[in-house]
Amino acid sequence: MKLRVQLQCKNLHEYLRELSPEVLDRLYNHPATCLAVYRELPSLAKNYVMRMLFLDQPLPQAALALWVKVDSQKDHDECVSVLAGLRLWHSQQLQGGLQGYILNPVFKDNLRIALLGGGKAWADEGSSLGPDRHARDIESLDRYAMERWEVILQFMVGSPCAAVSQDLAQLLVQAGLMKSEPGEAPYITSAGFQFLLLDTASQLWYFTLQYLKTAQSRGMDLVEILSFLFQLSFSTLGRDYSVEGMSESLLTFLQHLREFGLVFQRKRKSRRYYPTRLAITLAAGVTSSSSSSSSSSIPVTGDTGFIVVETNYRIYAYTDSELQIALVALFSEMLYRFPNVVVAQVTRESVQQAIANGITAQQIIHFLRTRAHPVMLKQTPVLPPTITDQIRLWELERDRLQFTEGVLYNQFLSQADFEVLRDRAQGLGCLVWQDVAQRVMVVSPHGHSEVKRFWKRQKTNT
Repeated sequence: MKLRVQLQCKNLHEYLRELSPEVLDRLYNHPATCLAVYRELPSLAKNYVMRMLFLDQPLPQAALALWVKVDSQKDHDECVSVLAGLRLWHSQQLQGGLQGYILNPVFKDNLRIALLGGGKAWADEGSSLGPDRHARDIESLDRYAMERWEVILQFMVGSPCAAVSQDLAQLLVQAGLMKSEPGEAPYITSAGFQFLLLDTASQLWYFTLQYLKTAQSRGMDLVEILSFLFQLSFSTLGRDYSVEGMSESLLTFLQHLREFGLVFQRKRKSRRYYPTRLAITLAAGVTSSSSSSSSSSIPVTGDTGFIVVETNYRIYAYTDSELQIALVALFSEMLYRFPNVVVAQVTRESVQQAIANGITAQQIIHFLRTRAHPVMLKQTPVLPPTITDQIRLWELERDRLQFTEGVLYNQFLSQADFEVLRDRAQGLGCLVWQDVAQRVMVVSPHGHSEVKRFWKRQKTNT
């Protein structure tokens, strides 16, 4: 059976909970990290942290349980799980044998600093370097971020005008978004097709997670670069910052962020940099409840509302963006192209080809709905039901058959031999299919060797 790859975009807390306790405790030595983690907590968990922030003694669990009503017990249990999983508090036994909770002392001290002031400056402002003759305003920073990120997406769809560094191309391959054969240029994978249909916020966060996975293999300190990302999230858009005092590892990381569009640096050796909106909104991660709001503050690549879908399966894409045209072509057949509009047709073949590449019907519908022209947004529903229903039916039609690899066993000399071997395969859990009348069965590849050994022993014994 061909497995369909589904991109899992973890939010910030899900990612942090996978880190080792030692890494987490080191991260909490930075006030910016503590504030970023606190910012993304559920509202009830924030309340718990604030009420315990100035307590030096453990709080009994019984006392904590009185903070919520009985009908909110589920929310309470969820908060306890989140705070424990992030090591923000610890369970501690009180005198008399009662159990209590106390905040992680490192997290508590640094969150106090972040909220009340004090401590070292998180980043050196560029004002110490004097006025910048090449200063960038917010509009130009947004445009730069959008252009840099779009180059990466264009490279993924094979645009000849898009060029990226070898490091970035390798990262796309390691992330499973592209595949590279010896002597050939990298080409997009089924996971890459799905990636292109995500919104910009989800793309950026997923890509960053893949980068962080390879950080240590690049000789980088994961805690150092994570702390720097959190510091960037509290930067002021349009203000410049100095690179003075940065380690070589961070300077290398800064160059990668520059290529991703997260920071603007006029030249590689420039002593100042400007965080873009992509970097400032990045640390919020992506959650099902906040992805729509977070993406609205991120400059979106290309046009947003440019697609008109008709009931005759025609798509009119009012854009001259090569990237957007390539995205529409992932699941439709191109008919005509004019200077500012492309006409395409959604067909059974084009949709099923997209599904074969790993794109789901729901992702196609989501793409069309989120990029619908303002004229279409005035109607309810936004997309014609005949189109959305048919796309889903084409997916179901293709999914009716599932292919599974297996080893065929036939030509048994007797029904008894067939049943003995079949029962053994069933006992091993590797029987895929059987036809008793024809004395035929199929065994999964991983169970073939064991079934074969059993049959040889059986023949020897008889």
